[in-house]
Amino acid sequence: MTASTQKIQIAETLPPSGKQTGDNYRLDLAVDGITCPACMTTIEHGIGNMPGIAEVTLNYTTHRLIIEGRGAVPNLEAVIGKLDHLGYKGRPYELSTAGLAQARAEKHLLRAMAVAGFASANIMMMSVAVWSGNSSGMEITTRDLFHWVSAMIALPAVAYAGQPFFLSAYAALKGRHLNMDVPISLAVILAVIMSLVQTLSHQRDTYFDSAVMLLFFLLIGRYLDLRARNKTRDLGQNLMALQKPTVTRIGDDHSTQECPVSLIEPGDTILVPMGVRIGVDGIITQGTSELDTSLITGESAPSAKTIGDKVYAGTLNLGAPLQIRADAAGNNTLLAEISALMDKAMQKRGKYVRLADKAASLYAPVVHIVALVALVGWLLLGLGWQPSLLIAIAVLIITCPCALGLAVPVVQVVATGALFRRGILVNAGDALERIALVDTIVFDKTGTLTEPDPAILNLQDIAPADLRDAARLARSSHHILARTIAHHAKNAALIENTREIAGSGVMGCLDGQKIKLGSRQFCLGETGPQTPTSPTNENRSELWFRREGEHPVCFHFHQDLKEDAIDVANALRALGFKLEILSGDQTGAVAKAADALGIDTFRAQVKPKDKITHIENLRAAGAHVMMIGDGLNDAAALQAANVSIAPASALDITQGAADIVIVGNRLRPLLELITIARKARKLIVQNFYFATLYNIVAIPLAVLGFVTPLLAALFMSGSSVVVTLNALRAQLIRKEL
Repeated sequence: MTASTQKIQIAETLPPSGKQTGDNYRLDLAVDGITCPACMTTIEHGIGNMPGIAEVTLNYTTHRLIIEGRGAVPNLEAVIGKLDHLGYKGRPYELSTAGLAQARAEKHLLRAMAVAGFASANIMMMSVAVWSGNSSGMEITTRDLFHWVSAMIALPAVAYAGQPFFLSAYAALKGRHLNMDVPISLAVILAVIMSLVQTLSHQRDTYFDSAVMLLFFLLIGRYLDLRARNKTRDLGQNLMALQKPTVTRIGDDHSTQECPVSLIEPGDTILVPMGVRIGVDGIITQGTSELDTSLITGESAPSAKTIGDKVYAGTLNLGAPLQIRADAAGNNTLLAEISALMDKAMQKRGKYVRLADKAASLYAPVVHIVALVALVGWLLLGLGWQPSLLIAIAVLIITCPCALGLAVPVVQVVATGALFRRGILVNAGDALERIALVDTIVFDKTGTLTEPDPAILNLQDIAPADLRDAARLARSSHHILARTIAHHAKNAALIENTREIAGSGVMGCLDGQKIKLGSRQFCLGETGPQTPTSPTNENRSELWFRREGEHPVCFHFHQDLKEDAIDVANALRALGFKLEILSGDQTGAVAKAADALGIDTFRAQVKPKDKITHIENLRAAGAHVMMIGDGLNDAAALQAANVSIAPASALDITQGAADIVIVGNRLRPLLELITIARKARKLIVQNFYFATLYNIVAIPLAVLGFVTPLLAALFMSGSSVVVTLNALRAQLIRKEL
């Protein structure tokens, strides 16, 4: 998301959910009425078939619908109308109110569950009395009394506790499609109606207990699912709560004014008093202080910041007042980008999710057909209409694929939340599946394996004019070594019309003279001159600066490995991973880092296209590759790998190419990520096969008449609860690390 992103008007409103950049547009809508994974397929296909829409993604966790495409923006009223036709309610997505609907739904489910549980307990007491009485000669009048008392409890309880299912089923039928709640509602209503008929005709058995208990166990499973999803949604919203709504802007006349963050433009000067969170991303122009940067770096110790240092929205000023020149505000800050990454988690569905979604979409028509076949089949075999209908009801109940639909999403939600608490942001829903298969890890060196603040070793040998001009040019580069030189630019103006070449360097024109800053080959050519004032030391990282027609100047850098790099490398090898380094740095510097880390395979002075080629060759040889990098020259290589990781300090384009973004300056989260991904995949496989086995066993038993509606309710609801509780085990991973 760039600073040039502009909001667009749709109809007569200006919703915060609509954005357009260039020819691309994006609409964000909140959708109410989503009850199961099958709803996702219905909505995505229904909206995706509208003209002018290229891609539709529904986040099952947040119920956020993202519509993207090129050209003219679709009419918002038409999109919401289509959702209404499909049986769902849509509205512009607003972060401040995103959780209100789900919070209300959670409370309603809790109340409905309480009503169903209370009614089930009381009706079951009546049923036990009837069962006992039937075996000891209870009079018909007494039995009918118990049945009528059960009916008086069941009817209002079903009418209230069944609303989440009845309303969803009605909306689906209104939209001319089926969802999981249609057969559930049909089974409950048929069980109640049949029980009333049985009561009116003084029959021995009724099934009020089955109907109410079915709702009770279904509500337990649905509530657990909603709670798990809301926890992950709350993580992102709590993160954005750190974003200040207003900041203090300093005017040209040095006056101060409190104004909304949305009105801050790049270049504005912001005053941040002690004890206040910073509201923008920017550069300190006045003052020295300590900041709580744990949100960005993952480190709990305060970080000292002074003039020229970069600071981020959401960090807390612990010391003296600061003046900050704003670079980004609002939705363009790193804090907002992290929140957006959280929202993207789980939008892309992996193999098991797609398989479960397909099964869920086929469920509704199949289960109705199976129930109808069971009803007709038993009638043809001479069984009465009442027991035949009971078998059909049991089939409708027991074949609900809730367990299959929940098998994967709940694990992903819980695992994503566990990763977020460790400073690991999932950018692709299927990333956890792919990480679990990785056997080869490829690292970039500079900024990935090394500390982000290298030191210039030969600063005293650099002429002041060369240092000044090199620093001005370096301000246009995103390379970590260039940023180190750029710190010496102080308040010097940028050099205009510069151009950065990934993997090579940056060039520009100063006072009519061409200047370059970058690699040896970029600045000096294939066989550049060696001069006494610019010696080569291949054991150190270097950048060259050259004015056209003048002798080049070489900057030598010392880069320390990250403090946990050696331990993490040893741990990864112990887990069976093959480790490699691909770097554009000097051979000696890369070899030194590889030797310290115990990595035998490394390549130095690698161009971006060569990184891609190497990763593609690894994959062609059967390896599952994870690439970790932060530079502009790593973006394409990240996309070529099976799984890609970037630090939060990486460029926007690099983060956009990565499946995972790690907050902070440590490598240990990589071990936590792999452990959690493997555990999550194990839980997904367990849930998937349990849900599949359940349906394989349960459906024939129900069709053959071995399962009553009450047992069907217990088995079906129990399967959903088992799957959900098993998924929640992902939160126990903390104890294993």
